[in-house]
Amino acid sequence: MLLTITTTHVPATDLGYLLAKNPSKLQTFSLAYGRAHVFYPVATNERCTAALLLEIDPIGLVRGRPRADAGTMDQYVSDRPYVCSSFLSVAIAQVFGSALAGRSRERPELAESALPLEVALSALPCRGGEGFLRRLFEPLGYELHASRLPLDPEFPEWGDSPYFDVRLSARVRLQDLLSHLYVLIPVLDDDKHYWVGEDEVEKLLAKGEGWLASHPEKDPIAHRYLKHRKYLARRALDQLLGEEGSDPAEADEHGALVEEAGEQKLSLNDLRLEAVAGSLREAGASTVIDLGCGEGKLLGRLLRDKAFTRVVGVDVSPRVLAIAEARLHTDQMAPKQRQRLGLFQGALTYRDKRFAGYDAATLIEVIEHVEPSRLGALERVVFEFARPGTVVVTTPNAEYNVKFENLPAGKFRHADHRFEWTRAQFLDWAVEVAARFGYGVRVLPVGELDAELGAPTQLAVFSLAARQAAAS
Repeated sequence: MLLTITTTHVPATDLGYLLAKNPSKLQTFSLAYGRAHVFYPVATNERCTAALLLEIDPIGLVRGRPRADAGTMDQYVSDRPYVCSSFLSVAIAQVFGSALAGRSRERPELAESALPLEVALSALPCRGGEGFLRRLFEPLGYELHASRLPLDPEFPEWGDSPYFDVRLSARVRLQDLLSHLYVLIPVLDDDKHYWVGEDEVEKLLAKGEGWLASHPEKDPIAHRYLKHRKYLARRALDQLLGEEGSDPAEADEHGALVEEAGEQKLSLNDLRLEAVAGSLREAGASTVIDLGCGEGKLLGRLLRDKAFTRVVGVDVSPRVLAIAEARLHTDQMAPKQRQRLGLFQGALTYRDKRFAGYDAATLIEVIEHVEPSRLGALERVVFEFARPGTVVVTTPNAEYNVKFENLPAGKFRHADHRFEWTRAQFLDWAVEVAARFGYGVRVLPVGELDAELGAPTQLAVFSLAARQAAAS
């Protein structure tokens, strides 16, 4: 079985430092089930490809293991030496262990950077077909090309095999790429060559950190990775939901109350919602998707304005969406009003076709809840893939926090915040994102303005039309 990883990052041969494998020589590693070879078919300044080739010993796989068909040739006949499976996952962990852990002694900064990476997997089993394959990798931001392999090219009438030749490409950290492969290859194969016990739950949680909890297919991933042992899958999913705080209604109610109490004096939320609605009206938006809608406060505000013909809310938590429905009294809405509203569950760091097709998108007090390492994924989901004409983003101004009497020094406004930016940091982020994705941007204060500290909330309006007008 063969796995290749290619980068066009310059100098491309830095891939050797990240994998801790010298591009100038062939290296061989002994494994319990055969040997792994690492070599570089291409190693130039502009393009570098690392190949991991596994040689599986089919006799060694059955040696010493009692089987019902012992003494026959059938026990030695399998696809394991030729297809990508859990053997490859184990080889990735053993041969590329430091890269899988995100460590690089010579290039530590590069190990934390998203790089242009391409992956080729020959003969990848896809139990579930191409559709399942795409549902696993495309939400992670990969561009995927898959071609089904025939059972035998000499006998086309035999039909297709369950194996695919797969090509993946994305701008991603090498650690994340290897973690995705480590977990998803045996999931696609729907099998493992070793006993699955409770230690596999810990492996899944470790390798799935930062992406699995919000993955749309997390349930089948957990069940397949754990060989359909229901109690292990349930345990893994329960821990994922708890650790990642995927249900904000239960995550930290005290933190939400602290934030609300601190802002109540200023009626900041009302000012924020009015500023967002005003920005949307100014942009001429009539269809709006609120990404991270929470309990639906902005949705209610927009529904009261007939200028907005379609208003859709998205949140990662089904429970919060239920609260939004109750808050908006959807069961009492007139039919025409109900048709203007949409609500669905979704994760903002994974590509979702349902996010596209709106005049405007809003991210109201959302980005600060995202891990900095995942912020780039959210940016691509919103600005590259959904790509609405207008994007409105609000976030706290960290400099203003000293004015909240009930907020201890050095603490964030909400316990679930991963960061809070100063005005300069938010401006730098907004300008960089706008330039990278072809938007114009303007940043505005929201709330009571302090001469030294600025306003409590920062608002950015990204506009495709503004960028196009400036270019013309």
